[in-house]
Amino acid sequence: SGVSKFLFTPLALAVVYAMLTSYLLSRTLVPAMASYLIREAHQEHTRGFIGWFERRFEALREFYRKCLMQFIAGRVTGLVSVAIVLAVSLGLVTVVGSDFFPAVDAGMTRLHVRAPTGTRIERTEQIVDEIEQAVRRVIPASELEGISDNIGLPVSYDLAFYQTDTIGSMDADVLIQLKPKHSSTAAYEAKLRKLLRQEFPTVLTYFQPADLIGQVLNFGLSSAIDVQVSGADLDTDYSIATRMQAAMEKIPGLTDIRIAEPLDYPALHVDVDRAKALELGITEEQVASSLLTSLSGNSLLTPNFWLDPKSGVNYVVISQTPQQIPDSPQALASTPVTAGQPTAGAPPQLLANIARITHALDPAVVSHYTVQRVVNVNASVAGRDLGSASAAVEKAIRQLGQLPRATDIIVRGQSRAMSQSFTTLEGGIVLAIVLVYLLMVANFQSWLEPFIILLAVPGALAGALWLLVATGTTINVESLMGMIMAVGVGVANGNLLIIFANDLREEGYTATEAAIEAGHIRFRPILMTALAMILGMLPMAIGIGSGSELNAPLGRAVIGGLIAATAMTLFVVPAVYSVFSRHLITKAERDARIEAVLPKKHASLEGQS
Repeated sequence: SGVSKFLFTPLALAVVYAMLTSYLLSRTLVPAMASYLIREAHQEHTRGFIGWFERRFEALREFYRKCLMQFIAGRVTGLVSVAIVLAVSLGLVTVVGSDFFPAVDAGMTRLHVRAPTGTRIERTEQIVDEIEQAVRRVIPASELEGISDNIGLPVSYDLAFYQTDTIGSMDADVLIQLKPKHSSTAAYEAKLRKLLRQEFPTVLTYFQPADLIGQVLNFGLSSAIDVQVSGADLDTDYSIATRMQAAMEKIPGLTDIRIAEPLDYPALHVDVDRAKALELGITEEQVASSLLTSLSGNSLLTPNFWLDPKSGVNYVVISQTPQQIPDSPQALASTPVTAGQPTAGAPPQLLANIARITHALDPAVVSHYTVQRVVNVNASVAGRDLGSASAAVEKAIRQLGQLPRATDIIVRGQSRAMSQSFTTLEGGIVLAIVLVYLLMVANFQSWLEPFIILLAVPGALAGALWLLVATGTTINVESLMGMIMAVGVGVANGNLLIIFANDLREEGYTATEAAIEAGHIRFRPILMTALAMILGMLPMAIGIGSGSELNAPLGRAVIGGLIAATAMTLFVVPAVYSVFSRHLITKAERDARIEAVLPKKHASLEGQS
């Protein structure tokens, strides 16, 4: 469900169709081609490179057989040691960290600039020019492709296509594009944060995801972590948000922490004396209409159109006071206010005659989420995994203490989507393991042997965790996909070994002899399957090419998981099989018992008849 549905459904369908096709080809084309390509002249394989490789591989297989015999001889000590290593390895989950998706260096970044609330757009432009000069001092010209600025509030219909935190003339978005060959974008962002805070202490600056992947993962929000405070009173909510911001600033790894909705926008409050206005026949609605018409035009209240008689084109006629005239509260007080039905001969009244104008502060913007008014505390994550940072934020929320009635704090953004997706993925992995186990139970007609095969699963998970820790990679959607693939290959290799060991038991081998011989004979296909997968994933794990950071965790998880799963299949599975399989009867023994019981039943039935 959720995001995982759209990520994993195509993967699951591709695997299903590929496996069906592979099964069909392995039962038709492969045997047919083998009959033509495999030569009876085996003597040719004893010469040249193939002969040298065969001799070396046989020596390796004999060495493995000796090691397996020693491991089975001391299986109690060996299995206990493996169990301890697996238990310690699973504890790496708390060390490796978790992210929704791995970070990708797209070679671009977006810097949001917010000057003091109420700054005119001309002054904002000057500040942005100075910030541009600072950017050019940090990023060399040989790596800088260009800088693009969007200053002020865009046209209303552009907001649907352009995600921005801009709420007024004091805001600007600075898009910085780097050339293909460039240093780490995250390192440049860290340097710019430090420099801008020193040189522009009164200006709020923070970075937002500029690439499409980062914007999509944030689900339209400007940061990975968005703490929403919602309640019945705006001032109370803002006070709680301020406390939350102070608590988040103490959390390592959180950066660009800010409250998205400032409450200090400079404003002029017009307080109408209603009694005096009514004496003059003026209502408060008429005062508001006169002010809106004077300051913003009449296009919304009483739109007028002029039809050109020659071209037939309609033109909007707007009546508005020129913007340079109301440049002070005194000039605003001279605004004429006309009554709806003025008294005969009564002149229009000035605003100063019926109202008092005072300076005040208003909210610059009021945000809503599903109708409920909210105050957002946004934060980005740098130098730390998203999972542990989100857990620290949740802990800080709990430490706020008792909240006022009807007040709620919810963490939204990428962190919440990651938590929901990981929960469904973990449930899906457990369900897949259970279904595979039940399928093998039906195939082996045993509850124990499928369990022995599934011993490769904890090994695959532990190996993937070890390699993720060694390479500094977090648990994310890509690495989880790699773990699933490693588990699948490990279980398939375990099937190869156990099925062959059961066949040897039918031929009269003891459980220990069958386990050793099955491992020795199936050493080549097991090793070849694992090596083919590891070599195929090696270029992806190394991270070759642009955007390789996105798929590198998948390759690393597959390689680490297969190395450990193969070791478990070659050593642990035969050792456990040698212990428990001796209590299982073979097919021949089961048939003999059935044949011994059937005559007695027939005789009993004949006696009853």
